Amino acid sequence: MQAVVLAAGKGTRLRPLTDDKPKVLVEVDGTPLIEDVFDNLIDCGATEFVVVVGYKKEQIIDRYGDAYEGVPITYAHQREQLGLAHAILQAEPHVDDDFMLMLGDNVFRGNLADVVNRQREERADAAFLVEEVPYEEASRYGVLDTNEYGEVVEVVEKPDDPPSNLVMTGFYTFTDAIFHACHLVQPSDRGEFELPDAIDLLIQSGRTIDALRLDGWRVDVGYPEDRDRAAERLSESADAAAVDTGEEAVAED
Repeated sequence: MQAVVLAAGKGTRLRPLTDDKPKVLVEVDGTPLIEDVFDNLIDCGATEFVVVVGYKKEQIIDRYGDAYEGVPITYAHQREQLGLAHAILQAEPHVDDDFMLMLGDNVFRGNLADVVNRQREERADAAFLVEEVPYEEASRYGVLDTNEYGEVVEVVEKPDDPPSNLVMTGFYTFTDAIFHACHLVQPSDRGEFELPDAIDLLIQSGRTIDALRLDGWRVDVGYPEDRDRAAERLSESADAAAVDTGEEAVAED
């Protein structure tokens, strides 16, 4: 499956870390954000990357060239940062079939592969990971409204009054139906073409949408303090893995 990586943003909230580099090259625990994204997508079976670049794009292109760890890279250019739905449309000419989508500023450890497997098994038009966050943080994300059966009935981008605290994370799989929806999206009050609005169009048209709970953790690196929090979580995960490995070694002895 191809994988689209959205990496065009300026990262204004991450300044001064992004004064001289694109957001996805900000390092967390010594690793650029985009490399962590690449590694996660490779673990999910990515056969090609389509990287949507914009702000200081030459730094990304010069650093990674035409492949990462043997996986080919194609670059698509978003000349104006007009929202995630607009960014996805820049990748459309390069995508041949169902694809994964990952935001370039998220650090994940969890069940991403379950989303890919669900896409393959159920042939959903969209599948994505969701998680519960504190209500006061929900307005930072695309928020899901569900009915009494737990089915997603609406997705709202960054609402002032969130209908729930269940939000979309930064990992999705789509069929080409998402491109048709993105073409229909109208600019939001922020003047951007929002991905949640495109997904909501799929929902309202009766398309099959699967939302899976994140089993693990994610940090959306939007502010400098988020980078520190992501580094802490990675360190905790590494320590836990080391303990597990040690216990297995003792058991084998």
